[in-house]
Amino acid sequence: MATSMRNGVSAVKRVGLVPLLIRGQTRPFRTSSVLVKDHLCHPCINVLSGQGLAFRHLGVPSQTFSSNPQRWLSTSHRLCSETSDQPAEEAEQLHSIIQDSETVTGTPENHEFQAETRMLLDIVAKSLYSENEVFIRELISNASDALEKLRYLSLTSGSGVSGDLPLEIHIATNQEAGTFTIQDTGVGMTLQEMIDNLGTIARSGSKAFLEELQKDGQTGSTGGSIVGQFGVGFYSAFMVGDHVDVYSKSHQPDSKAYRWSSDGTGNYDIVEADGVQLGTKIVIHLKKDCWRFAMEADVKEIISKHSTFVGMPIFLNGKLMNTTQALWTKEPREVSDQQHEEFYQFLTHNSYDKPRYTLHYKTDAPLNIRSLFYVPSRPPAMWELSQDHSGGVALYSRRVLIQQKADKILPKWFRFIQGVVDSEDIPLNLSRELLQDSALIRKLRMVITSRLVRFLLDQRKKDPKTYEQFFTEYGTFLREGIISSSEQAEKEEIGKLLCFETSAQSAGSLTSLQDYASRMKAGQRNIYYICAPSRELAESSPYFEAFQRQGHEVLFCYAEYDELTMLQLREFDRKLLTSVESEMAVQNAGAETSDTETVEGSLTEEESDSLITYMKDVLGTKVANVKVTQRLAQHPAMVTVAEMGAARHFLRTALKNRSEEEKLQLLQPTLELNGSHPIVQKLFALKTSEPALARLLSEQVYDNAMIAAGLVDDPRPMLGRLTAFMEKTLEKY
Repeated sequence: MATSMRNGVSAVKRVGLVPLLIRGQTRPFRTSSVLVKDHLCHPCINVLSGQGLAFRHLGVPSQTFSSNPQRWLSTSHRLCSETSDQPAEEAEQLHSIIQDSETVTGTPENHEFQAETRMLLDIVAKSLYSENEVFIRELISNASDALEKLRYLSLTSGSGVSGDLPLEIHIATNQEAGTFTIQDTGVGMTLQEMIDNLGTIARSGSKAFLEELQKDGQTGSTGGSIVGQFGVGFYSAFMVGDHVDVYSKSHQPDSKAYRWSSDGTGNYDIVEADGVQLGTKIVIHLKKDCWRFAMEADVKEIISKHSTFVGMPIFLNGKLMNTTQALWTKEPREVSDQQHEEFYQFLTHNSYDKPRYTLHYKTDAPLNIRSLFYVPSRPPAMWELSQDHSGGVALYSRRVLIQQKADKILPKWFRFIQGVVDSEDIPLNLSRELLQDSALIRKLRMVITSRLVRFLLDQRKKDPKTYEQFFTEYGTFLREGIISSSEQAEKEEIGKLLCFETSAQSAGSLTSLQDYASRMKAGQRNIYYICAPSRELAESSPYFEAFQRQGHEVLFCYAEYDELTMLQLREFDRKLLTSVESEMAVQNAGAETSDTETVEGSLTEEESDSLITYMKDVLGTKVANVKVTQRLAQHPAMVTVAEMGAARHFLRTALKNRSEEEKLQLLQPTLELNGSHPIVQKLFALKTSEPALARLLSEQVYDNAMIAAGLVDDPRPMLGRLTAFMEKTLEKY
């Protein structure tokens, strides 16, 4: 296009820099020393007029050029080619078979629609479709079916296409006349086929079908069985037209041509006609409020939306519309990375992005599926997710768009996936807008979801570093899948995709639940984890300290929703997912009394009992129990609660507005003191010598342990006690 534009500009009179208005922008072009006469070739005319160029400063009125472009044509194209240093590009060639050549030759015969057909017409015109623009999709689908049928007959019967007409669909819009015309070179119809297909519902038991349709609110379970038959989608023309003419000539030898005509009420007439090409031509005389369908731009957008991938070429006012290939119908090995990149950009309307991962999936069992899936190079922003929750997978049936964003084909947590699913097994209602047979849809969803999970697992094996980057950016979606799923098998399937740092490996290295399980010690039945904002905090946790001494590997969970994810997952490969805090509580529950073993430098058993009695008296109902433990080395104390992770989640949700007393009554925390720690030993001494200071120190030790456990929702009430403790301490100096 750019070359043609330069060629056209080079064929005009030299006037220095010529400002040309190109789509609202002024751009300079230096012209050649050529007089403006009748020397602009077709490509130049098409480019210049098509791009809306204003012939400023050229001495040529732009309105004159646009109103009579043929005046500037050159029969030889000589000057354009001679004055350019680049070969001229060919302009887009218009190709249309639509002509006003039909004439009625006989007397029209009037027919009456069957009662069921009148009922169907009323349903179609008033309530079947959610948007009236889908009539274009329906008519294109019918035309494509007619072409496919002719191609099949040609291959099976050995007879060629009469007149060697190409298999094509042509559409013409006429704003002045207010008409929409669609014509195909397909199988055509005989007189009897016109009566059968257009005057009746070509289906046995049609009346029962309509009664079921009305009873179910136009979405009866039997509706999908007649979708695709000419005579159902055809009636959608009456949504937008107050009168419809159908010209058709059958491919059968010596067939006559006919015109079928109706206003969609109770009658139609059929009459013999001349000048009719092989195939079918439908002329819709649009209602006044539907004249937008006589505008090329609107129709082009609708074709692009619904019928871009129809297998037959579609021409709109002579221009080929469906130039993008339906890559999902090809064999995966036949599609290049460049084609995938271009198709991904077409789907996402983003010419700058490239897919991070590409899955081209085809199968015929257990369902017929032709699909393409892409993982974008970056995850969607939060504002993008808040605007749209339906995902980016389009649903097609035989290349015809059914739903732009099919939210039932993939689970919600996979909504970052972009792509296409095409299946002939998809059950549709009459309007081809809603999915039916929920069991089959669930099966389709299960098959596709499982395949995508398996694909991501394969990618992790092939390139762990790239997958780890993917998980870092998309892990939130995977966690959402586990949290939102109600099936344990599905939870564990998604769980295979999770990655964590671990105490058994250096910082930055990630491991999976499968890898952890493979390293478990003999007799170990649980997968242990600890939730903390960072590795540093995890490793400095009193719970990790106590657990590390037992020699078990621990997963580090840093993400905000990791704890809830682990709680929802519960188990993996028949191994319980257990937080180290909960394990400490279990071990603590198994020992009803304090550790009796005396460690050098630790409190004696008698001293421990005395301190326990004192702490229970000071803390009162804040604790369910107090113990002295030898499991800690660096920390003075820790709090254990049954199901610590669940308790934290409960505090943030159901107990959020409860009083501290109510929360503690439900939590029932146990305070474990490290009898070897200097603070605990000093506390034992102070309870006799400095009872007031010892009381403040006892409360501070408890507060610190509660904070370390993540069981303090609001630490501000502690500030008063902390201030009093510091003041009391400073009195000694």
